Amino acid sequence: MTLNEQIKFDIKEAMRAKDNTKRDTLRNIQAAIKQIEVDERRELSDSDVEAILMKYIKQREDAKAQFSGAGREDLVAKEEAEIAIVKAYLPEPMDDVELEATLKAIIASIAAEGMKDMGKVMGEAKITIGSRADGGRINGMVKKLLS
Repeated sequence: MTLNEQIKFDIKEAMRAKDNTKRDTLRNIQAAIKQIEVDERRELSDSDVEAILMKYIKQREDAKAQFSGAGREDLVAKEEAEIAIVKAYLPEPMDDVELEATLKAIIASIAAEGMKDMGKVMGEAKITIGSRADGGRINGMVKKLLS
């Protein structure tokens, strides 16, 4: 079962269970998936859906930070619940040790020598690591390894 099919199935299950938070969150994700499918006229792969999920989590984390700054703890809790629901569909994130080992292997394979090769390393890292690590974490680790 593809990730898109799993989300559609889980929307139905959330409706049956009357879990409004999960239902609404998954519907928002499904709408984003459908929008891209219609715009680009293609079926999305699991990696495309994972990219959408990562973008959704980033948006929720940004909103959570703003609500927290405004003292709206009720909305912070809502955003945290949505983040937890979406994270269930993503692969297990890499820890720092595994991320560093993977990036060292990429740097060795590309024969990167310094910061001038950062773009090459980042491009390959996005392909190799995918949604298992946030772009900011990858960027920080690459800078540390190349300097």
